[in-house]
Amino acid sequence: MDKNKTIGYIRISTDKQDLKKQKHLLLEHSQKAQILINEFIEIEMSSTQTKKKRRVEELMQKLNPGDTLIVAELSRLGRNMLETLNIINSLAENNITIIFVRQPELSTVGLHSKLLLAIYSYFAEAERDYISTRTRQGLAAAKAQGKLLGRPKGSKNKKGGVLDDYKIQIEQFLVLKLSISSIMKMINKQLDKPLSYNSYKYYINKM
Repeated sequence: MDKNKTIGYIRISTDKQDLKKQKHLLLEHSQKAQILINEFIEIEMSSTQTKKKRRVEELMQKLNPGDTLIVAELSRLGRNMLETLNIINSLAENNITIIFVRQPELSTVGLHSKLLLAIYSYFAEAERDYISTRTRQGLAAAKAQGKLLGRPKGSKNKKGGVLDDYKIQIEQFLVLKLSISSIMKMINKQLDKPLSYNSYKYYINKM
């Protein structure tokens, strides 16, 4: 059976401190806490880029139940609060511990971890509801201005037609810089039969 591992994730924007300083921060903490970091995933890129480009998807694929993620601070993980909370919740669901070196009170370790994870989950749901409300208000405003929403009447249902009915919402979510996985969660709640991540990715790329 493989031994649990620790991965250090380092991301900086091009106009900020270099990778070496952030890596030194993680190594200094791991030495004090007597933690062995088995691997580093490093990227110099703005948070506005996709999860794939920021190597977040790669990171999540490499982490297994029982593993530990060590990162400088909360803002290094996601490009917005909802994405960050979704990443944390996804890792927590897979029994992966997260250590934020500069924000130890937000780390999912210790006696307070269950309470903290419940808080993360609550705020993620609240943020999704808030975005959903804003989207509905935007749709209502567009409709009031006479803009046509959805597919024209009588149009044929093409491949991906299920998502055609939610195109306006998806466009709104993209403007808000939500990730594909976040959009999937929001729209799937409204579908009788949830669609896969690849279905959303394909549809959005074709928009």
